[in-house]
Amino acid sequence: MDKLDAMRALVKVVASGSYAEAARRLGLTRSAVSKGVMELEQALGARLLDRTTRRVTPTEAGLAYYERCVSILSQIEETEAQVSRLHDEPKGILKVNAPMSFGFLYLGKAIADFMTRFDDLKVELILTDRFIDPLEEGADVTLRIGTPADSSLIARRIAPARLALVASPDYLAKHGTPETPADLIDHRCLSYGHTTSMQRWHLTDKGQPTSIAIGSCLSSNNGDVLRDAAVQGIGIANLPTFIVGADIAAGRLTLVLPDNRPADLTIHALYAPNRYLAAKTRVFIDFLVDRFGKTPSWDNFESER
Repeated sequence: MDKLDAMRALVKVVASGSYAEAARRLGLTRSAVSKGVMELEQALGARLLDRTTRRVTPTEAGLAYYERCVSILSQIEETEAQVSRLHDEPKGILKVNAPMSFGFLYLGKAIADFMTRFDDLKVELILTDRFIDPLEEGADVTLRIGTPADSSLIARRIAPARLALVASPDYLAKHGTPETPADLIDHRCLSYGHTTSMQRWHLTDKGQPTSIAIGSCLSSNNGDVLRDAAVQGIGIANLPTFIVGADIAAGRLTLVLPDNRPADLTIHALYAPNRYLAAKTRVFIDFLVDRFGKTPSWDNFESER
């Protein structure tokens, strides 16, 4: 019997005055309880209990040790209860990492609504377009767009992230409207990335996947920069609808090659595999799925026009 179990046995014996009753309350045999107490006495080098035919009573040393055991076991139970509540109730600090554009446009408002439901929860939101290792960065939830890389992390689908080719009406009036994916090679394109060298956009052509080389006049690792450039008539952008949906609905941007649109992406929540997933993480991910769902609000631009 380990020391904590032996301490529990001693406490039950003193409280009940009987080895047999202590064994019944603990669900153990009388010999197991007696052995546990004897092990404590041997470790301490002191007799803890006086045994008579009628009753077991603590010695002076036993009473002092009993009182300390009661305090220690109570603190352990309280600590275990607190930790259990952290997993059963949304409490503590929730650390979230997400892409810059999505975080600014949608996630910030969502988190504010989420926090009104849980007064005991604090949130640390870090927005970055840099791919991070959630385990190294200490993030409870990491939101990422696209196909998750193979890893030990669990990925849960939050919402679709539809891509669309868009340009301003002024740009199309000046440079013409592409009629086929191949026409893009003659247009000024705005690309996501770190270089303006030749890049490729993956579209569909008559229902079949196709890869089109585009000439990038502006590249950026931030979608809002590309969206602003598209609205200003600089070129054609290939961006998620959560960035450009409102501009399409307002007429500031026009869909280009709507029948050849890029393959849809997905917004995933990544988190560490854990049999005992903390309540704060679980309820937050459930909240995001419920809020954005299968048809998120940013894809309502066609019905709003």
